[in-house]
Amino acid sequence: RNVTSDPYSGLAPEEVEDPRITAELLRQWSSLHPEFTFLGRKFKIAVTGSEHDRAAIRVHDIGIQIVREGGETGYRILVGGGLGRSPFIAKELRAFLPRADLLPYLEAALRVYNLHGRRDNKYKARIKILVHELGIEEYRRQVEEDFARIDRTAVAAPSEEVARIAAYFAPPTLEVRSDSAEAERLARQDPGFRDWMARNTYPHREPGYVAATVSLKPIGGAPGDATADQMHVIADLGARYSQDEIRITHEQNVVLPHVALGDLYKVYRALGAVGLDAPNKGLVTDIIACPGLDYCALATARSIPVAQAIAERLAPREQEIGPLAIKISGCINACGHHHVGHIGILGIDKAGTESYQITLGGDATESAALGERTGPGFGFEEVPGVIETLVETYLAHREPGEPFLQTYRRLGMAPFKEALYAPA
Repeated sequence: RNVTSDPYSGLAPEEVEDPRITAELLRQWSSLHPEFTFLGRKFKIAVTGSEHDRAAIRVHDIGIQIVREGGETGYRILVGGGLGRSPFIAKELRAFLPRADLLPYLEAALRVYNLHGRRDNKYKARIKILVHELGIEEYRRQVEEDFARIDRTAVAAPSEEVARIAAYFAPPTLEVRSDSAEAERLARQDPGFRDWMARNTYPHREPGYVAATVSLKPIGGAPGDATADQMHVIADLGARYSQDEIRITHEQNVVLPHVALGDLYKVYRALGAVGLDAPNKGLVTDIIACPGLDYCALATARSIPVAQAIAERLAPREQEIGPLAIKISGCINACGHHHVGHIGILGIDKAGTESYQITLGGDATESAALGERTGPGFGFEEVPGVIETLVETYLAHREPGEPFLQTYRRLGMAPFKEALYAPA
C-alpha cells in the first residue's frame, strides 16, 4: 500500500507542483479505505510533478503525473504497471483529471478492480493482469461509468485537509547565500570534487542551492548498503547543511535536498571521510541490486557479488561509458527492477546452478520500456565479462555523446546479440 514520489519533490525547478502533497493525501485516504482492505495483493501508487519521470510511475499499479492544462492543474492517470513475474508498462486511463476529482476517480478505479480482480490465483491478483485481460478501453469504460455514479463531493478531499498537508510540505525558508562561486573555485582545484559536483548534484529552484546525492555504491561495496557510522554522518550532514532532511531513493541512494553551494565542499569532504564520495550517480557502477541469495529466502541466485564484480571491472572507465543503468534481481519477483534496466540481469536456478538472463533496452522513465532478453543465460563467473562485452559493443557503435539506451534503440538487439553469442 505504499505511496512514493520524486526524490527531488518540492525543489526541482521544472516541476508543476510538489507531488508530496498528493502522495500524502493518497496515503491518508488509502490507509483505512474499505476498498483497500481486502485487495488480493499489493497495490502501489507513485506520483510525480515533473515531465521527466523520476518516480517510475509507469511501473506502478497507479501512476499519477501532475500536469497543467489550460491554466488548470490536474492529473494524468496511468494504470496497470508492474514488474515481477508478469511485467507490464502502465496504460493511460485519463489524460487530464481535475484536481478535485482525484479521490472519487481513484475510488472508481479501485471499485472496478475489486469487482473483477482475480482471487483464485495469487500470481494474477494484480490490477495489471485485469487491465491486460480486459483491455484498457473496457477497463476505462467501466471506471468512467462508476465514476459518473459517485457522489463526488462526498468522496473528494476536504479543502482544509489539503491545505493542512500543503502547509506541512511548505518549502523551507532558505538563507540567501552569496558564496556560490566558492564551489566552482574549489572544483577547479580538486578534480574529485569537480566530478562529484557534476554527477551527484541536481539544480534547485532556489538560486545558490542544489540537491546532493550521496551514492551508496562505493566500488566493491554492496549496493544500497551503509554502516551505522556512515548513517550517523549522513544524518549529521542533513541536520547541518540540508534543513534537517534526507531522502531515500528507489535507486538505493540518499539525497540531501537543500545544500547551499557554499557548503557543498564541506559535505563532499565529510562523505569522503567515510567512503561515500563516489561520483557515480547514474553511471555504470550505480547499480541497483536486490539482496539476492546471500540474504533473501525467496532468491534463487546471488545479486550482490555480481554487482560488486561488475562495478570493479568497469569503474576505471565509468566516466567514459556515461549514463548506463544496470539493475539486478536474484529471482523473478524483480525487486532489483531488472526489467527496466538499460542492462537487466535476472538470476534464476537452473538444475541446481545459478543462471543469469540478460535483458537490454529497459527504461523506467517517461519513455518506459521493458527490456528484451538477449538469449540463453550465463553462469555466475561469466556475468562480469558478459556485461563488459555489451559495454564494449556499445562504445564501438555509439555516436558522439550518445548514451547506451539511445544507441540500443537506434541499432536494436542484433549487434549486442552477435557480440555475446557469435562463435569465436
